[in-house]
Amino acid sequence: MEDKIRVMISEEEITKRVKEMGEQISRDYEGKTVHLICILKGSIFMTCELAKHISVPVTMDFMSVSSYGDGTESSGRVKIVKDLDEHVEGKDILVVEDIIDSGRTLDFLLDMLKARKPASIRLCTLLDKPDRRVTEVSVDYTGFVIPDEFVVGYGLDYVQKYRNLPYIGVVEQ
Repeated sequence: MEDKIRVMISEEEITKRVKEMGEQISRDYEGKTVHLICILKGSIFMTCELAKHISVPVTMDFMSVSSYGDGTESSGRVKIVKDLDEHVEGKDILVVEDIIDSGRTLDFLLDMLKARKPASIRLCTLLDKPDRRVTEVSVDYTGFVIPDEFVVGYGLDYVQKYRNLPYIGVVEQ
C-alpha cells in the first residue's frame, strides 16, 4: 500500500528560500572561500542546490553521521559512518544539514569539528524543529522552522524512501 504524503513545504518555496540563503552566505563570506561540509545522506539535495547560489569560491566535503537507524526517533547515540576526506584546519567551514531536531547529533559533530581547528564554523539547515530540542545548537542559516512532525522529501527519508520528492512532506498514517 502506498503512503499518503501531505505537502508541508512546496518545491517553489524551497527553491526561493535556498536561493535567499545562498545570497546571504555569499555576503557573509565575501572575500573568502567557504568550505561546505555536506552531512550525508539527507543534506545532499540542499548542499548541491545551495552551492549553485553561492557566489564566493566554494569547496566541498562529505560526512555521514547517524543517530536514527531505521526508526522515526533519534536513538541519541551518534555514529560517524563516513569521516571527511580533507583536513579543515584553517578553513571557513559551513556545515550543511537537512534537519535539526534534538540537537544531539549537531552538538556532537560541531564539537568534533571545532577540535580540528577551522578558521570558522557555521551551521546551515534546511529545516529546524526547535520543539524537539534537547541540546542547544546555534544555527546561523535556517531555511524553515517546522512543527514536530516526521517529514520526508528533498533528501529526507523514511527507511530510505521518499528522498527524491522535490518538496517536504509528512507521511500520513
